[in-house]
Amino acid sequence: MRAVGLLKYLPITHPESLIDLELPVPTPGPRDLRVAVRAVSVNPVDVKLRAPKPQVESAPRILGFDAAGVVDAVGRDVRSYKPGDEVFYAGSIARSGTNAEYHLVDEHIVGRKPKKLTFAQAAALPLTSLTAWEMLFDRFEIARGMATSDALLVIGAAGGVGSIMTQLARRLTKLRVIGSASRPETSEWVRAMGAHDVVDHTLPLAPQVAMLAPSGVRYVASLTASERHFTNNAELIAPEGKLGMIDDPGELLDIRLLKRKSVSLHWEFMFTRAIFETAEPFAQQRILNEVSELVETGVLRTTVSDDYGAITAENLKRAHAMLESGKTIGKIVLQGF
Repeated sequence: MRAVGLLKYLPITHPESLIDLELPVPTPGPRDLRVAVRAVSVNPVDVKLRAPKPQVESAPRILGFDAAGVVDAVGRDVRSYKPGDEVFYAGSIARSGTNAEYHLVDEHIVGRKPKKLTFAQAAALPLTSLTAWEMLFDRFEIARGMATSDALLVIGAAGGVGSIMTQLARRLTKLRVIGSASRPETSEWVRAMGAHDVVDHTLPLAPQVAMLAPSGVRYVASLTASERHFTNNAELIAPEGKLGMIDDPGELLDIRLLKRKSVSLHWEFMFTRAIFETAEPFAQQRILNEVSELVETGVLRTTVSDDYGAITAENLKRAHAMLESGKTIGKIVLQGF
């Protein structure tokens, strides 16, 4: 089968940073689906894993997490799907990635692809939807539909996670949604995703947010540059508020700044459930199926902004370079081999 992977961890401009490969078709384990991959999307985690380091792989490493495709074969213990089913999912960081014609994935973390979306449109959604959903409803424990005067600040609202989090918060909760952006085009995108207000994260956030929510915001989703915004977040968040992060701060954060307001800090890592096989094994399947239904009923929309063509090393290099530029809006997808 065709695939794209790496042996060395190199700058994306290096000719061998990502390479086209021919590999054997994998055999499903007991709980596995073998999926014929039709489309993938690219996430910041792909870039982080590919980033330059001395390590050299003895066998090709395949990156990629988001995928949409058709079930080709199933393991003996699979109960949720059968060959021919159309699915979408975000994979596991502990297994080989989705940038391959055929991919193995545990049925527990796979959802039904929304019928109204193309494979490429569907591939944009899984990882970001799971991350946003888990932060809002599992980590923050926000009640869906309950009347509230509270507000949510989404920092980096034009990115992949921010785009779907803004939609979920606007359409499934009563929160006032404030998104951050930095350019006219990203501000326009954030408003299109449903934000009530947009602030500029290239400027100090606290005074901007204070004009919109003088008593502070109860929830802050810090999706990017958390070390840069941490002091402002401690200032703008309401007493007994909740601060969530998904990125990897480049420096130690002084969490003592949160003590005076009794603010709680929440990490969201979408791969936790797959790595540790936590108590509710079908949790992510349930979430993805609910996201699929919300797409079908027009509550949510895909977050695709660019289609880079076929799944090749050259096109994936372009996608990685774009993510590294920090100027991505929504999600970049690739489809077909």
